[in-house]
Amino acid sequence: MRMLNGENAGRYDVVVVGSGAAALTAAATAAAGGRSVLVLEKSTLLGGTSAVSGGMLWIVDNHYARSAGLRDSKAEGRQYVEAVARGRGRAELLDAALDHGDTMLRFAEDELGVRFIFLDKFPDYRQDLPGAVAGGRTVEPALFNYREALGPLAEHVRTDGRHPYTMQEYEDWGAFTAFPWDELAARQAGGLAAKGHALVAMLISACLRSGVQFAVEARAAKLMDANGTVAGVQLEDGTEITADVGVMLGAGGFEWDRPLADSMLASSVRLMCSPPSNTGDGLRMGQRIGAMTRGTREAWWAPMSYTGGSRDGQRIGSLLRFERQGPGSIMVNRHGRRFANEAQNYNDLARTLHSWDSARNQPLNTPVHVVFDQSYLERYGILDHRAGKPTPEWLIEAPTLGGLAAKIGVPGQALESTVERFNSHAVTGTDPDFGRGTSEYDRYWGDSANAWPNPSLGPLQYGPYYALEVVNGAFGTCGGLATDGEARVLDVDGQPIEGLYAAGNTTESPYAAGYPGAGATLGPLMTMAYLAGRRLAGQPAAYAPQEAVSA
Repeated sequence: MRMLNGENAGRYDVVVVGSGAAALTAAATAAAGGRSVLVLEKSTLLGGTSAVSGGMLWIVDNHYARSAGLRDSKAEGRQYVEAVARGRGRAELLDAALDHGDTMLRFAEDELGVRFIFLDKFPDYRQDLPGAVAGGRTVEPALFNYREALGPLAEHVRTDGRHPYTMQEYEDWGAFTAFPWDELAARQAGGLAAKGHALVAMLISACLRSGVQFAVEARAAKLMDANGTVAGVQLEDGTEITADVGVMLGAGGFEWDRPLADSMLASSVRLMCSPPSNTGDGLRMGQRIGAMTRGTREAWWAPMSYTGGSRDGQRIGSLLRFERQGPGSIMVNRHGRRFANEAQNYNDLARTLHSWDSARNQPLNTPVHVVFDQSYLERYGILDHRAGKPTPEWLIEAPTLGGLAAKIGVPGQALESTVERFNSHAVTGTDPDFGRGTSEYDRYWGDSANAWPNPSLGPLQYGPYYALEVVNGAFGTCGGLATDGEARVLDVDGQPIEGLYAAGNTTESPYAAGYPGAGATLGPLMTMAYLAGRRLAGQPAAYAPQEAVSA
């Protein structure tokens, strides 16, 4: 255990396990209410999965939307989430997330100093379902100078190394080939952070202002009991830390414990992009004292490719977005055929990689590849590779479609006929096979400057041709300890365990297996963490916000 600020007092009002957005929100909220708080981080870096995420929050009926005159309601949000989650969520958690989401947002702005940007044009993921809106439920963190704010602690905050730009700027700039990379490099050198890096940095800053202490290399192993109440934690090295009011678990999911993940998840995960420290510590600690678990078959699924990246010494995947959604690229399965709308949201698309062909006792679709041509590479690049550079090892190249088919092991005639059919419709802006480009979400991730009628569709034009293998990946698991609507952990009989709270990927998601929109992980988990923090501080869930809306 290594303290980053101050000396270990051994006794605190609140002990928080983990340092992602859920843990930090609870810590900052409890500390703002006057509690002494210690945050324990297992790894050497603060921020967890949140720090390497997009940092967006999905909040139904938020004050930004109301100020902009956009129509929304909690009733419509509930209808939509229930449809996305296929009725598998618990009403108590959904109600808590919807009823208190905007309260949390205002509290984060007014009391914690977190600054957000309103993304009024970012559509919900499933535009075909009742209650969806075409924009107004997503906010993202503003750019934040974490070096100035955090001082020496800045070097202990996790980052994925991406250049700092906002989603709002992405909307303006379009393709990565058009980004002002020199300007972004200057921002990075100057200490600016964006996305999840900015979010956790702002929350850490709030914690520091309220006296929260941080420790890294501090793996919590057991919960301490005092007459049936959780009274602290014992670390892996035997150190005991007392919590007079309660313990908050925000230690991430269990995706990096392979045996555990294989035994619980509905489908095997081939790649992850979260920190390797997510091995289910919070889940195990709760189970040891009789906590109920729910939703552990699910993860935040995403199609990913391996392009040589690593995190904490472990190889990680690259999430594919525009690479499969931009005009001029398609995805084909093991048979050389398209099998889904490539532009749909990553969570739903990844589920098609789980399908099994029982007659042949093999996966129905995998191996899967993104296929595109030289014209696509010249317009957009692919991940960090650009036209004119040597083709990297992770990208397969051939002068013809037939040659590419041979290299990726699919029937050549099938691939050629697939591209021919796709092209014939793409030039007219239609996709009769899978409806790509028909929804606001599809078109949002396309190219508004596209030469063809639909931002999401364009033909493959000339060689050489390229293929990138795609596998089933995940941001993290989204099931775990069951909680009530105040983030109190429940035992196997459904009763609250005194002194124990949890939020984030350590717990069952308020949206169950559903992924309604950008920020649908961080929005509800920060809301549940806010509720935990308020209760730990002895304060009501309600909060009287300042009148001004933060810019």
